[in-house]
Amino acid sequence: MLSLEAVQQLAIALAPSGRVERRSVSDAVGLVLAENLYAKRTQPAADLSAMDGYALAGDGPWQSVGESRAGALFAGTLQPGQCTRISTGAHMPQGSDRVLIQENAIVEEETVRLSNGEVMPEIGQHVRKRGFDFADGDMVLASSGEVVGAAQVALMLAAGIAQVDVHSPARVAILECGDELVSDVSQCGPHQIPATNGAMIEAILAQTGCKVIRSHPVQDDRDALVAAFEAHADTDLLMISGGASVGDHDHVRAALGDWGAALHAYKAAIKPGKPVMVGKRGELAVLGLPGNPVSSFVTAFLFALPMVRKVMGLHAVENMALQLPLREALPATSSRREFLRGRVVDGKVVRAGSQDSSALHALANANCLIDRPAQSAVGEAGDMVTVYPLQNGGIAGISRLAGA
Repeated sequence: MLSLEAVQQLAIALAPSGRVERRSVSDAVGLVLAENLYAKRTQPAADLSAMDGYALAGDGPWQSVGESRAGALFAGTLQPGQCTRISTGAHMPQGSDRVLIQENAIVEEETVRLSNGEVMPEIGQHVRKRGFDFADGDMVLASSGEVVGAAQVALMLAAGIAQVDVHSPARVAILECGDELVSDVSQCGPHQIPATNGAMIEAILAQTGCKVIRSHPVQDDRDALVAAFEAHADTDLLMISGGASVGDHDHVRAALGDWGAALHAYKAAIKPGKPVMVGKRGELAVLGLPGNPVSSFVTAFLFALPMVRKVMGLHAVENMALQLPLREALPATSSRREFLRGRVVDGKVVRAGSQDSSALHALANANCLIDRPAQSAVGEAGDMVTVYPLQNGGIAGISRLAGA
């Protein structure tokens, strides 16, 4: 068995780098830039007022000779002792060098003076200088592996950029294997099990913005599995849930060999989730996950998410971890690293319920995974542990887990 880190790094390395496409700025939200971006204009394009008030020229009192407002410039040039009414965002008139905010001004007919006790504004006060945000030709965004969001959209448009190169959404195929699985949960006999893992893994991956393809469960048959693999050969990642163990009816490993995929890892020293397969066929990466739902959830979180993030162009692909204290004692661990389903209560960690690898009720109540290294001693209440926050419905959030 390989360590968690060894399997993770292998999985990330085997995941393809993904494709690049040209999109409009508004369609790039949620994706990762694939190019450095340089401004095509200067922002602001001229000196602007940062406040409502009066643009001043020289010492006062001042004679008000007009107005400058956003979208309508004052046409003349101010002489010493003159001013114009000015609004926030309006161009500073020629000849002006500072702004007197309206709260500090006394206006008597066409004369403007300082209010009693107010001092003369400094040169440049309340003025947004031309190019203070960025200038034409400046690099405004780097292809640093970060997702385009609302602020980046505004910046790109302000910089005169209409289209950008971004990493395309990863194309992920998810297959569930097992003769006992049924898609129609309302027609599930006593000898059958509702197919849950495919929908669950798709929900885990939803946070990445990848494109997921799911089909009906595949029967436990090598030829059927090979045909299902081939039907999804044009994707970036093929994820298979079930059939990864060593039972008489676990055919995924053999079927992958029949299909021409090379396996690079077969077992991980973790609990739950030991039977994990990582491989590749051409440019397509393959990840085989256990069939038990909790094991499938944990391994999808630990391995599938980093792989998809890599394909999407993200640089930070690993899951975020926190250090939090235990609320209760935890038993010692054995030779495998354990990931307990946990819940944060008042900033402290407790087990969410049963730790059986089929216990979905406890999993649904969890908002974190508690990382317990192999051969760990008994954990006492108050001990600090590593915790991975889960985006698990409405019950989780990193800020909430941290007690913010």
